[in-house]
Amino acid sequence: MKKPILVILAAGMGSRYGGLKQIDPVDEYGNKIIDFSIYDAIHAGFGRVIFIIKRENLSDFQDCIGDAVSRFVPVDYVFQELSMLPEGFFVPEGRVKPWGTAHAVLCCKDVIDAHFAVINSDDFYGRDAYQKIYDFLAETGDESPAENTTQTAGGDDRRYHYAMVGYALKNTLTENGYVSRGICTVNGSGELTDIVERTHIVKTETGAAYKEDSREDGGYVDISGDTIVSMNLWGFTESYLTEAERCFTEFLTTDMPKDPLKAEFYLPTVIDRLLTENKAGVQVLKTDERWFGVTYKKDKPFVVESIKKLREAGVYPKELWNR
Repeated sequence: MKKPILVILAAGMGSRYGGLKQIDPVDEYGNKIIDFSIYDAIHAGFGRVIFIIKRENLSDFQDCIGDAVSRFVPVDYVFQELSMLPEGFFVPEGRVKPWGTAHAVLCCKDVIDAHFAVINSDDFYGRDAYQKIYDFLAETGDESPAENTTQTAGGDDRRYHYAMVGYALKNTLTENGYVSRGICTVNGSGELTDIVERTHIVKTETGAAYKEDSREDGGYVDISGDTIVSMNLWGFTESYLTEAERCFTEFLTTDMPKDPLKAEFYLPTVIDRLLTENKAGVQVLKTDERWFGVTYKKDKPFVVESIKKLREAGVYPKELWNR
C-alpha cells in the first residue's frame, strides 16, 4: 500500500488576521507554521504533500514553502477554483466566495491515489497528532464499497473507516478573541456520533463558553474545557472523494440556491451525511497536544514563544529544511 498523503488546505486568506498568514514566519529562520506541520508529517511517515491553493498564490508558495519541502518529499499543487463544478452546474452571477473545505478536497480527486490526511495550513497540531493519524491510515485497509451498511450480529462492519484527531477544548483557545470549533460527541467505542459547529467560543475563568444565538438573552452557555473538539485534522480513504462528489451535487441542487453567493460546502457536512446514513465510522484519536495558531495578529507572540520552547526542548532542529 502506498504511503499516506498529507493534504493541506491553504486556499483561504486570513480575514481576521489580515493577510496571507500561511507564509508569515514564526521564528528567526523564516519557518512558518505550515513548515512545522510538514516536518512533523514527514517524521511520522507521510510520503507526499498536496497543497490546495489559489492559482495566484502559486509563486509565493513555491518560493516560501514548496521548493524547500520538495527536496524531502514529493509535492503537488492543486488549485481550488469556482469553476470546478459537476457537469450541468454553473457559477452563480456575482459569486466570488470559494465553495468550502469539502470542495477544496474534492479538487484533489485526480491526484489522490492513497489514504490521506487533511489539515489547515495555519494550525499547529503537534507531533503526536500526526503520528496517530498516520498510524491509523497505514493500518486501515482498502474497504469495499459500502453497499450494505447494516452491521451484522457477528460484527461485520461494511462502513468506510475514517478518523479524526480530537483535542481538549481548553488546549485550543486563544486569549485574544473568539474561535470556531466543532464540538464532538463520542460514543463508548471512541467513534464520532455528532459534530456541532460553534462559531463563537471564548475562554473564561472556569473553562469556556459559547454564544447561543437562539437564547432570548443572546448570552453564553458554559462548556467544559475537557470537551473534545475537531481542529480539522481528518484521515480518509479514497472513498471519501466519491462520497464528497455525490454530496456536492446534492449541495448545489438543494442548499446553494438558498444562498447562491455565500453557501459553502464544508468537509464535516460530508461526514455528518455519512454518519447519518451509517456509511462511515469515524474513530476519534484523542491527543493531549496543545494546538496553537494565529487566528489574530495578537496570537503571534505566543506562537513564536511556543515554537522557541519546543526547539529548546529538542523537538525541532534549528533549521527544518536547511534553506
